[in-house]
Amino acid sequence: MINVSPWKIWLTLLVCVFGLLYSLPNLSSGALREKLANIHGLLPHKTVNLGLDLRGGAHLLYQVEVGVVFKERVASMLQDARKSLREDKIGYSRIGSIENGVKVTLRDAADGAAARKILRGLEQNIDVTTSTDGLTLEAALNEAGIKQIYDRTLSQSIEIVRRRIDELGTTEPIIQRQGEDRILIQAPGADAEQLKGLVGTTAQLAFHLVADPSASKGGATKTFPYAEEPGRSLTVDRRALITGEMLVNAQYAQDQGGNHVISFRLNNTGARRFCEVTRKNVGKPFAIVLDNEILSAPNIREAICGGQGQISGGFTVQSASDLALLLRAGALPAPMKVVEERTVGPSLGADSIAAGKKAAVIGLVFVLVLMSVSYGLFGMMANAALLVNVALIFALLSMLQATLTLPGIAGIVLTIGMAVDANVLIFERIREELRAGRSSVSAIDAGYSRAMATIIDSNLTTLIAAFILFSFGTGPIKGFAVTLGIGIMTSFFTAVMVTRLLVIWWLKGNRSKVLPV
Repeated sequence: MINVSPWKIWLTLLVCVFGLLYSLPNLSSGALREKLANIHGLLPHKTVNLGLDLRGGAHLLYQVEVGVVFKERVASMLQDARKSLREDKIGYSRIGSIENGVKVTLRDAADGAAARKILRGLEQNIDVTTSTDGLTLEAALNEAGIKQIYDRTLSQSIEIVRRRIDELGTTEPIIQRQGEDRILIQAPGADAEQLKGLVGTTAQLAFHLVADPSASKGGATKTFPYAEEPGRSLTVDRRALITGEMLVNAQYAQDQGGNHVISFRLNNTGARRFCEVTRKNVGKPFAIVLDNEILSAPNIREAICGGQGQISGGFTVQSASDLALLLRAGALPAPMKVVEERTVGPSLGADSIAAGKKAAVIGLVFVLVLMSVSYGLFGMMANAALLVNVALIFALLSMLQATLTLPGIAGIVLTIGMAVDANVLIFERIREELRAGRSSVSAIDAGYSRAMATIIDSNLTTLIAAFILFSFGTGPIKGFAVTLGIGIMTSFFTAVMVTRLLVIWWLKGNRSKVLPV
């Protein structure tokens, strides 16, 4: 026990130095941290990220209008059913939409089997019912199909919202589903109005050919208003030539005239289709539609086959940059509306931080005093290891850029109380060995070796509990689990390695037969 390998000594010292260096930025000013970051990227300058309850920020609860997705799905089903029935020459007197499906009235009941086959192929998880006379058929999504659309819409919305918020640089936002059709967003340090502008915009982009006014196209056309010209509208082909899903990238740029535009790039499928369409329609206008509003309707001067282009529309620098961000992140599958909005001010966070600091300091002082009184010089060694432990916790939180919440502070306070448990077990075991007549060296050796199994067992069971809390808990519970888990690992290291080295160095320097424990 007395002879510790040199590599263990150096490793322990390096970890302690690491903890002290990487925790110091949390005590320094912002200007000093910025200078350190500018001097060299490897110098420790990162601090612990504060959560919404400590730093302040935006709390938004959105409701996803999944009904729009169902309407689009039913419209698509209706169009496919009409097309397939005509291709198979099945006569019908009426066809229309019903709730979550379509309804067809046939002219001849003999076509019922063929019509049912077509209707069943419209969607997965669809139920087809037939009237008693065999002429009327209804095809509607069943419960499994409805649930699948809800789940898919919510998961896609959450993923796109996460991409948009990540573009803002917000650290550790909480984005999660609540209930059947709601999404909770908590973004520390974010401005609520800016967040609503980015998150709530659907950003569905499409390119349509402008409809020929002399041609009668019936339901094949659609009219959209101009975004920047109230009262003016334009009729375009209903079918979009290019959609936002084909965009690979979108960036703010300036054209040759100095106007603010959005430069975009299409994937291979979009580039090929764009090339074909522009080649066949040179001289004709095409409309750029965003969220059912016309941004611009320029004429096609030549075939555009490079897969790249520009979108103009009277943008400012900010509006062009925001729209480029939305296009990069992708379009929401359904509109979302705010049903709850709260702004957490920094004053509330400051109060929480002050209360957390007070609790941590009081707990730390009590532990330090208790260990010093109970175990004398060895208790002071345990106190030194406890201070190193706290530094290591903040160093790891800063390095991992984990978010510290109010429950996370509770985890740190709990760790401070638990960190000396291992030393208490070791010191009590040393006392028992001394009472049994062992020498100082033998008692210390037995204290560390025989208490090890109990220390590992207690720390491992707590670490498992922290892992379960992190796996199944929500945001605040995760914050508590992170600090608790990190604290368990650092306290095990400091109790077993740091105090052992301090005890060994004291023993080698004093050669005392009486241990101050």
